Amino acid sequence: MSRIVMKFGGTSVADLERIRHAASRVRREVEAGHEVCVTVSAMAGATNRLVEQVSEAGRVYDLREYDVVVSAGEQISAGLMAVVLGEMGVQARSWLGWQIPIRTNAVHGSARIERIETEELRRRMAEGQVPVVAGFQGLDDQGRITTLGRGGTDTTAVALAAALGADRCDIYTDVSGVFTSDPRIVTKARKLERVTYEEMLEMASQGAKVLQTRSVEMAMNHQVRVQVLSSFEDEPGTLVVDEDEIVEKAIVSGITYSRDEAKITLFGVPDRPGVAASIFGPLADAAINVDMIVQNVSEDSAITGMTFTVTKADLERAVKLLAEQQQSLGYERLAHDPNVVKVSVIGVGMRSHAGVAQQMFRALAEKGINIQVISTSEIKVSVLISEDYTELALRSLHSAYGLDSE
Repeated sequence: MSRIVMKFGGTSVADLERIRHAASRVRREVEAGHEVCVTVSAMAGATNRLVEQVSEAGRVYDLREYDVVVSAGEQISAGLMAVVLGEMGVQARSWLGWQIPIRTNAVHGSARIERIETEELRRRMAEGQVPVVAGFQGLDDQGRITTLGRGGTDTTAVALAAALGADRCDIYTDVSGVFTSDPRIVTKARKLERVTYEEMLEMASQGAKVLQTRSVEMAMNHQVRVQVLSSFEDEPGTLVVDEDEIVEKAIVSGITYSRDEAKITLFGVPDRPGVAASIFGPLADAAINVDMIVQNVSEDSAITGMTFTVTKADLERAVKLLAEQQQSLGYERLAHDPNVVKVSVIGVGMRSHAGVAQQMFRALAEKGINIQVISTSEIKVSVLISEDYTELALRSLHSAYGLDSE
């Protein structure tokens, strides 16, 4: 007998028919003799509607009240799932974050889980009852409801699996696993049987939407085995596991992309110590995250250029802030371009193989694709290119690294 946490996303609980379908999967695991804990997202689209209503209610609002409103969608899903399971003959009870409780810090809108008190959940599960936990929400030390940020139900599920000592955390979604690239663009993309935590963390942070980044980070830190499966198809998914569980490591496991990038270039920047701090310090103070950075070479040693990327959502604020500080920063002019995309090649096998980056650059050059910015890590190479070449770049790189399915 195993202990399993099963998480169902918004598309998996979009209506009563889909909730019944998800509940039948839970019943199957219970009938197999497993102890099961379920966590659910709000019905597809519900959270967006609640966010819009908060914005309509007040232009400036208390984030604590925002959390009260937007956490309501998961409450409905949890209650309906418990009712449906009961109708199927499975003992079940819904639990909200504050009832367990799931303790978080007080950063409303993007709280982080600190601990989960699982004694009562363990007792109920041992008696054969299925706890259905509302995802995305918790309780701060002042007794206020908190929410964990977008995709927070993934984090709830992994945190529950860690706290309960579960054998596995199954994430049911609208895709059947983790693929070598986006199958909507790369038709020859294939599903991975296993992927390491580090690879999945890079994939999630570089644009893959399968799992939320924080949930992968938590799974890696607590060694929680995660399985990504389809809610709608009965077929094996992808296991996210420790590197030691993968015998033969692929040089490249996946090609990801992110359209959420915008490029800013500062020309004529004084080339002196501290100039980078003077540029990026104010951006950090304004909570604007900077990703890729390159300092351009200039023949004039007195000046240089600086190119970096921010999210498209932050582009307008970043440009405004830098323009306001042009005199103090001393740069000559600023240019920005939102029409770019970041493409990344990811694989733990890169650690022991040379030439991965060269192969990427050659494949793009053969297709006439210009690279604007480059960044690397131990298991990743990312490039910034014009968004017009997104599909061509993904397909070319997928073929170049031998990832195409036969």
